[in-house]
Amino acid sequence: MPTIGVAIPVPDPYGALLREKRADFGDPMARTVPSHVTLIPPTEVEDDQLDAVCAALERASAALPPFAMRLRGTGTFRPVSPVVFVAVSQGISYTEMLAKCVRTALGSPEPEFPFHPHVTVAHNLDDASLDRAYDELNDFECRFTVSEFALYHHEDEAGWVPQRAFRLGPG
Repeated sequence: MPTIGVAIPVPDPYGALLREKRADFGDPMARTVPSHVTLIPPTEVEDDQLDAVCAALERASAALPPFAMRLRGTGTFRPVSPVVFVAVSQGISYTEMLAKCVRTALGSPEPEFPFHPHVTVAHNLDDASLDRAYDELNDFECRFTVSEFALYHHEDEAGWVPQRAFRLGPG
C-alpha cells in the first residue's frame, strides 16, 4: 500500500538551500524530504486508488489561480513538537484554501492540529540544534509564485519522490 503526500514544493535555489541547511543542523530527514509546504500529510492509499487520487487532485488544482508566496523568518512548534520551521508570511490564505480543496477532493479528515503553512527545517533534534536552526534562519526570506503542487510517493530508500505536478488554475 503506497504512502502519499501532497505539498507545494519550494523551488530552487531556495528549496536546495533550505534542504542543505536542514542537513547542516543534523536532521537526517534532509536527505529524503524535499523542502515543501505540506497540504496533505503522509497518507496510505490502496494501489487501485491512485488514479482516483490523481483525478481528484486535478479537480482541486483548478479551484485556485497561481499565487505569490513569501517565506520569512522562523517559528517553532515547541514544546508541543520538536520542530523549527521557516514561516509562510504571504500566501497563507491561498495555501489554506488549497489545502482545504485538496482535503475535500481526497475525502481526507480534518487535521489533528489547526493547519499552519510552513517549511520544516529541523525536526526531532536536540534543543541546541533546534535553537541553532531557529537562530540561523531567522533572517531567511524568499518570494516565489506557487503555480503548482505535487503528489509525492514515499519510497524506502529515496524517501519522498515527486510523482506528478498539478498546475493551478482552470484548463
